[in-house]
Amino acid sequence: MTDPRYTPLAAALPSTVPFVGPETQERARGAAFRARLGANESLFGPSPKAIAAIEAAARDIWMYGDPENHDLRAALAEAHGVTPAHVVVGEGIDGLLGYLVRLLVEPGDAVVTSEGAYPTFNFHVAGFGGVLHKVPYRDDREDPSALFAKAAETGAKLVYLANPDNPMGSWHSGADIAAALDRLPEGCLLALDEAYVECAPEGTALPIDPDDPRVIRFRTFSKVHGMAGARVGYALAAPGLASAFNKVRNHFGMNRCAQIGALAALADTDWLDHVRGEIARARDTIAGIARENGLTPLPSATNFVTIDCGSDGAFAKAVLDNLVAQGVFVRMPFAAPQNRCIRVSCGRPEDLAIFAEALPQALARARG
Repeated sequence: MTDPRYTPLAAALPSTVPFVGPETQERARGAAFRARLGANESLFGPSPKAIAAIEAAARDIWMYGDPENHDLRAALAEAHGVTPAHVVVGEGIDGLLGYLVRLLVEPGDAVVTSEGAYPTFNFHVAGFGGVLHKVPYRDDREDPSALFAKAAETGAKLVYLANPDNPMGSWHSGADIAAALDRLPEGCLLALDEAYVECAPEGTALPIDPDDPRVIRFRTFSKVHGMAGARVGYALAAPGLASAFNKVRNHFGMNRCAQIGALAALADTDWLDHVRGEIARARDTIAGIARENGLTPLPSATNFVTIDCGSDGAFAKAVLDNLVAQGVFVRMPFAAPQNRCIRVSCGRPEDLAIFAEALPQALARARG
């Protein structure tokens, strides 16, 4: 008996995943979490209209979803003032990032990101043999100028930037990113992850001509729309790039019920406004809990708050481990010096009350 004949690239990859899910952690600890505050899901849930639409569509789940995502692309185009030819729909931003890397990156190609930025992008780049070049955060924010300079230095095909940022919650104005684009080298594409932009202050979204070939913008229904489990993401790009996705994407990858639910969610602007209000209140609550315990909450334009634990990565990891031991699921940044922090998702009052109860004990144990 012989093993499958893996490609040399696949055989050389480590057996790792970008994130260990809360379900995996629950199985390991033999108990469910009391408060699920680590994955930046929307604990406020999806639009009731989206739930009703998904329930009504369930009886037709025997049919494949529309492989063209026609209705959803048309609605998204109208919402963003573009044409359907500018819109790509896929299995969350994660799935779309994978397709983008597949389109652009061959073994040995240079790709630029920030040290400690969203790791799933790195996972895809490594999976296609790209070579990652990283720049540090500056003042807990990704640094567009440094990213674009590194791209010029390395001849990179692709640069990844999240605005607002995960895991720090920081952000740049869209106008500042637009100005920095003048330094993006010729032939390099900016993958701009705007997953949290609906949570951010006015002016955070990038103002750009939809036909500009230098940028592809990613959005999701996983955050403020509360549909993380449905896996619905989309990208806005010049038509030539958008159509190129059809060469490599899974044309039947979109769940039929998810397509219909996303349409209903997009139309329910009242629910979107409600969730934004809940996020703002939760950010204030988390910041208050941090301050009550002598910690420093960082400004956030997302549906989470990153909390500076005031020491190093080892101390923050001890705080996190002690929270997990008490049934509170949170996460932390991966890279120094940002790993001095923990990251807490916005939640309902009852979820944050559990966090408030557990944090003092977690700190005491970490210090003891």
